[in-house]
Amino acid sequence: MENAARIRERLTDDDPGFRRLLDKHQEYEKRLEELQSQKFLTDDEKIEEVNIKKRKLALKDEMEEMVRRAGC
Repeated sequence: MENAARIRERLTDDDPGFRRLLDKHQEYEKRLEELQSQKFLTDDEKIEEVNIKKRKLALKDEMEEMVRRAGC
């Protein structure tokens, strides 16, 4: 049985759906870094930060489920 890192690598290379999730996750990470680099956030930016964190976590959960299914 493959380990999780190899499965992720394989899915990244071979599964367009997994790749889209990964790209979106990285896009959210970049935006979070931008927000966190600011000294102060507006109320709207604070809400955006919370929402991005939730969406990013949901994507991670979905990707991990794909890894689990691929490893069976």
